[in-house]
Amino acid sequence: MPRYNKHAYLLERIVYYCDEIERTVNRFGYSFEVFVSDPVYQNACAMCILQIGELASRFNDSFRTKHTAIPWRAIKGMRNILAHEYEKVNYEEFWNTIVIDIPILKACCKRITPLIDDPTDIF
Repeated sequence: MPRYNKHAYLLERIVYYCDEIERTVNRFGYSFEVFVSDPVYQNACAMCILQIGELASRFNDSFRTKHTAIPWRAIKGMRNILAHEYEKVNYEEFWNTIVIDIPILKACCKRITPLIDDPTDIF
């Protein structure tokens, strides 16, 4: 059975969900008005952000401290709002997360993944 670096695997999964959000935006359209009026569009993106938040919580403190370009607290914060306070979601903030923050997160994860070579994080 192959062994994987835990942090590289988690980063790859985050990139996968960023790609899912990108596909969702391409499917429904790059329009805030459409996004606000379509709960299916919102829910598809929310599920991906929930998954990203869950994955982000699996990194150890040492990794988070080393990779401060990733906004760990903001990721977890958005996940918590979508999971526990969905009726209070600010749609402009949600939209900006989707179209601005997610592409930045994806690029950051792709940049970091090949640099990971920590034999203590193998599973």
